Amino acid sequence: MRHLIALAALTLATPALAAPEVGRPAPPLALTDATGKPVRLADYRGRTVVLEWNNPGCPFVQKHYAGGNMQRTQATARKGGAVWLTINSGAPGKQGHMTGAQAAAFVAQEKAQPTAYLLDPQGIAGRAYAARATPQLFVVDGRGTLVYMGGIDDKPTSDPADIATARNHVLAALAEMRAGKPVSQPVTRPYGCAVKYAG
Repeated sequence: MRHLIALAALTLATPALAAPEVGRPAPPLALTDATGKPVRLADYRGRTVVLEWNNPGCPFVQKHYAGGNMQRTQATARKGGAVWLTINSGAPGKQGHMTGAQAAAFVAQEKAQPTAYLLDPQGIAGRAYAARATPQLFVVDGRGTLVYMGGIDDKPTSDPADIATARNHVLAALAEMRAGKPVSQPVTRPYGCAVKYAG
């Protein structure tokens, strides 16, 4: 009974973080990029889109950028025709929040390969996708259907040495999509730092 009460309290406390469903239309997304340009998910209808929630100060994010894993994943995805949108939902005054100039500097410094780095300081997109960790990733197909959500890989640590033996869930999903196959692991457990939302 105690567990049911606790679960009910958690459910009531986080209604805005009801998770989107794989196999259903992805939540709409409309943000501005690091240069102030408006970007909408709908702009890329007909193309596969990868969404990456990012916080440059998070050790789990640093794991994938310091060794170049995230950049390689971005480059491979884009070479295969996908759009890659990196999103920062850190609220102003919270750890991880970035201005447009800071986001642009991060992309340049890390030699990152996103199509765009999007700013979500009010957490609207993050809450719509129930993004709770950085890094957390979503894949949307050309019809606008969510086909993958979860972690970048199956090694939930901050140790870069674990990347070599990890299964990259995002690249695996994209490869299966290109082969005309359903994504075999459409939902996995994200790991990382909590998204620092406003409020």
